[in-house]
Amino acid sequence: MYLLDTNHCSRAILGDSNVLNRIAEAENTLISTCVIVQGELIDMAERSGRRESNLALINRFLQGIYIYSVDGVTADTYGQLKAALFNQFAPKEKSKRRKTKITDLGFDENDLWITAIALQHSLTVVSIDSDFPRIQQVKTLSVESWL
Repeated sequence: MYLLDTNHCSRAILGDSNVLNRIAEAENTLISTCVIVQGELIDMAERSGRRESNLALINRFLQGIYIYSVDGVTADTYGQLKAALFNQFAPKEKSKRRKTKITDLGFDENDLWITAIALQHSLTVVSIDSDFPRIQQVKTLSVESWL
């Protein structure tokens, strides 16, 4: 069961043969994404020069895959993940630690939410983002890239 990150969804939407072939090969395997990725894709389309056509492409793609939502369990998983990342990567000195944001540690907030969904549902994250291998240092997370 796979959860496609924004970079793989956008490449599939643009017709990348590597991604499309892997999706086709996974006949009986769930290919999914999540509402976080959906939001990132919509943001990209809204700010593009071809807003309407890009929104149509995104909506057509999203209709063909399962989209995971966020719930209370996801929020708990997110909080535990974020705390574990702080424990591993944040400064140990209290005064510096209090001022540190997760982005200061090189993590994107949205990638933490995507990870929380993947952990909750035992999904393999399909992404080229550098956040995910670093997250694997604190949580057991399956990550692949099809690019």
